[in-house]
Amino acid sequence: MNRLDKERQAQIVAALVEGNSIRATARMVDVSRNTVTKLIVDLGTACAEYQDKALRKLPCKRLQVDECWGFCQMKAKNVPEEKRGQFGYGDVWTFTAICADTKLVPSWRIGPRDATTATEFAEDLASRLKHRVQLTTDGHAMYLEAVENAFGCDVDYAMLQKLYGSDPEGQKRYSPAKVIGIRKASIQGDPDPAHVSTSYVERMNLTLRMSLRRYTRLTNGFSRKVENLAHSLAIFLMYYNFVRIHGSLRVTPAMAAGVTSRLWKIEDMLALLDPAGPVIRVDGNPIP
Repeated sequence: MNRLDKERQAQIVAALVEGNSIRATARMVDVSRNTVTKLIVDLGTACAEYQDKALRKLPCKRLQVDECWGFCQMKAKNVPEEKRGQFGYGDVWTFTAICADTKLVPSWRIGPRDATTATEFAEDLASRLKHRVQLTTDGHAMYLEAVENAFGCDVDYAMLQKLYGSDPEGQKRYSPAKVIGIRKASIQGDPDPAHVSTSYVERMNLTLRMSLRRYTRLTNGFSRKVENLAHSLAIFLMYYNFVRIHGSLRVTPAMAAGVTSRLWKIEDMLALLDPAGPVIRVDGNPIP
């Protein structure tokens, strides 16, 4: 990105991670949409690579997992016959995990809502942890095999299933059904019932929808390319983990988890684009 100075690049990133679309960002910073898109691709690649290396040997103890719905190109009902079943057209799901204590998002995966994606996601999550953890997911059956394949017996795993009732008078378009109860099930190990919850990860889904235009419902800001969705997600999670101070912690999630000892700025994210970017350290050892 030699055509833009760092100040304008930082303005672009700041606009994108606060819920602005590419078009709105381009108007605000007075650049072309292609310039914004190119920065998303370049920086998204760098942020994904950095976090893949830095988010290792994490001290997390309690993790919550969920998946967030979205779509690319068009909604599933509008996908033409020749494109049906082709990933990147229609429904796209974002799997995320969050540490209940540090609020760090150590792992995520974009893909179909199936056992294959769930297993890839769970295996990546397991590879980043230092200790045995307590894990909570929703009641989707795909997690049963995924968690077993990824963690084996070395996890305290529980499922939380919400029970929904019917309320004819309250049924309106886009209104969620009323929750009338929850059911907790111990699946593996000895999970503490007091900490069987998906509240934090569900709040993270809301954060995604508020902070990334591509996840906002009822807009035309949805992604046309699933690759660009992945790049935008990597940028936002880099910002969330390293730059934005969490309201309940007064530090960033990465600081709370011991991944970094300092507060990052957006300019530090942009430094990842330089060949001699920030040095990643895990347990005091630099990663080239």
